[in-house]
Amino acid sequence: MNPLRPRLSARGYSILVASMLALSGCATLDFDASLARTNQDTTGFTQGGLVLAQTAAHREARAQEAARLLAQPLDQAGAVQLALANSPALQALLAQSWSELALLAQSGRMANPSLSLEQASLGAEFEIGRRLSLGLLDLLTLPQRQERAQHAQELAQIRLSAQVVEQVTQVRQAWVRAVATQQSLVYAQQVNTVAHSSAELARRMQAVGNFNLLQRARQHAFYAEASGQWALAQHAALVAREALVRALGLDDAQALQLRLPERLPALPQAPREPMDLAPGALAQRLDVRLAQAALAASLQAQGLNTLESLTDVELGVRRDTVFDNAAGAQASRQGVEIAVRLPLLDRGELRRTAQSAQTLALAQRVQATLREASSGLRESYSAYRSAYDLARHYRDEVLPLRKTIADENLLRYNGMLIGVFELLADTKEQIAGVQSAIAAEEQFWLADAALQAAQVGRPTTASPRLSASPMAPAAGAAAH
Repeated sequence: MNPLRPRLSARGYSILVASMLALSGCATLDFDASLARTNQDTTGFTQGGLVLAQTAAHREARAQEAARLLAQPLDQAGAVQLALANSPALQALLAQSWSELALLAQSGRMANPSLSLEQASLGAEFEIGRRLSLGLLDLLTLPQRQERAQHAQELAQIRLSAQVVEQVTQVRQAWVRAVATQQSLVYAQQVNTVAHSSAELARRMQAVGNFNLLQRARQHAFYAEASGQWALAQHAALVAREALVRALGLDDAQALQLRLPERLPALPQAPREPMDLAPGALAQRLDVRLAQAALAASLQAQGLNTLESLTDVELGVRRDTVFDNAAGAQASRQGVEIAVRLPLLDRGELRRTAQSAQTLALAQRVQATLREASSGLRESYSAYRSAYDLARHYRDEVLPLRKTIADENLLRYNGMLIGVFELLADTKEQIAGVQSAIAAEEQFWLADAALQAAQVGRPTTASPRLSASPMAPAAGAAAH
């Protein structure tokens, strides 16, 4: 017989069987199911396209999808699809979430049992000791720890959905800024062209004695300022485009392929209706669910932490074999050991107090989040509606009036009632009005993206800024 082979008692076998049964019910992780739930929670943002590329085939499919989207001018919906298919930052977020969920699932499992072997000699006697032990408290509280792990996974799941909403909102707003600054750059170039023509005409008129130095200097000063504004517009367009490139996760080759529409989308025929602020609707928001999940996790963990702060118990099964070399005999002894941690020096009261205080804080955080949610949603809708009304005002009132004025001035110029400088000044004011209209449309689409994020409970930190007054026309526009 092999003297090192353990021979456990029936009770020891019972303990091992109970341990195996407990381990078989431990928490597991299905990340594909987790992604499916995230797609469901954020369907208005991902359209079910959130996938973690884990194989070369997945990565190749993502590359082909990115190439297909880049082969045509990229609209806002296409930008979101491109980010989902191409962005390494978004893939890193999913992989990190997978890691976090796996660790949380691991926390709901029992620690492995430990096996210790001992050897001792005394004269002609030779002894081998074997001890198999596991945490008895871990075994007894396994259902509670599995439930705690499930609550923690729920918290991480909702957090992932909120982060995805934030990433998609950033892509949407980056796309709006990139298209708007590109559109504004065209009009800034037109202003610069008009200003250059005005300055050149003023120079020629001074040369023949029809303009004095002051009149020419006014036109040249406007041209100098328009040139500076054009340079700033070029840089702003580059900055906005590169911000979009980063949000989409494009490499250098893909960035060269990126093409954007020439203008922002037309305003919708009617604005969105006011949001439903009923308690049932607020309860479905991600920020409210996140606060509630954190409270549920803390409440569930409170009783278990109270027990763990008091004591710990370890159960062991022991079997020793003694060999008497002189007599050529052997004897065995077996038994059970229980080790209990005594709460003498640290009774865990501070740990329990901290847990109670944390639970109280989380309960108050739920109430604070509910109150902030309704207020924040009203504010986001107000910003959206104000931006819509302002953009529509420019589209339906300001721009038609500017066009009427331009047409009338052109008729007056053709009738020799006004001079060329008056006509150029009106052209500059008309272009400034168009630039203000573009800025109003940009603020509307930024507010639209922010409102969609606020609806699901992830208010964006990049909210649009509304101004009570339109953009002032370029300096010197009326100088002649």
